[in-house]
Amino acid sequence: MLKKALEGILSEEEGLELFSAFDQIGEIIIVRIPDSLLSKKKMIGEALLENVHPARSVFYQATPVEGDFRTRNLEILAGEDSTETEYREYGCRFKVDVEKAFFSPRLSTERDRIAQMIQDGETMINMFGGIGMFSIIAAKKKKCTVYNIDLNPYAAKLCEENINLNKLAGKVISIHGDAAQVVKEQLQDKGDRTLMLLPERSDEFLDSAISATKSGGIIHYYSHQHADKRQDAVEVSKQHYLQVTPVKSEILGGRMVRAVGPRYYQTVVDVRITK
Repeated sequence: MLKKALEGILSEEEGLELFSAFDQIGEIIIVRIPDSLLSKKKMIGEALLENVHPARSVFYQATPVEGDFRTRNLEILAGEDSTETEYREYGCRFKVDVEKAFFSPRLSTERDRIAQMIQDGETMINMFGGIGMFSIIAAKKKKCTVYNIDLNPYAAKLCEENINLNKLAGKVISIHGDAAQVVKEQLQDKGDRTLMLLPERSDEFLDSAISATKSGGIIHYYSHQHADKRQDAVEVSKQHYLQVTPVKSEILGGRMVRAVGPRYYQTVVDVRITK
């Protein structure tokens, strides 16, 4: 139906490019539109609003996710000019503000993978936890304790609200602050596992992740890597981790999380460290 609605607006090639560039988060659609199609953005927004359900708002992502708070500028194209919505995933409810705090529906598989790996009784330190998605889904499934740290005060506030929205088997503690400082002051050697979901700055925070993790604990090290082929990206990330880590590490596995650009991938390497 959406393809048919856009037939009079976009060529088949343009349509294919657009279909891969929009996300639906609750009742909000966010679309990334190439420069060549910006003159048609209002028509694209109206077509999306009319043909994608449930949807009440369509926004154009005017800037990439950037800055210490990992936020983006959004421009309303159609519908209600509100960036708040409710999102559901794996039996959990989340209050989301798509402009004020980082959120991606494209990490759903990875959120479930981490939750399945955690064991009852574990303590996990989520260094860049945002609104609490990874943390809450993990604590929904397992009797674990998760420290959810984020520098963005609005994300930390939403995390607290989302904790209260869900009945959890475990416990999530929302902490507003700089991850390196919080670890140094409160969480050294506390984590059975540590989550580093800030792939563009993982090397910068690796020492803090190691400090947070017990000897014998696990670090989930996310990074962005260039590779000619998708299947090569994980091996590239493993080799990169081994080059930058200052501690003895056993690589337990790794996967390509998602493509983030031409021959550019977000990857994760799971490692057990010995200190």
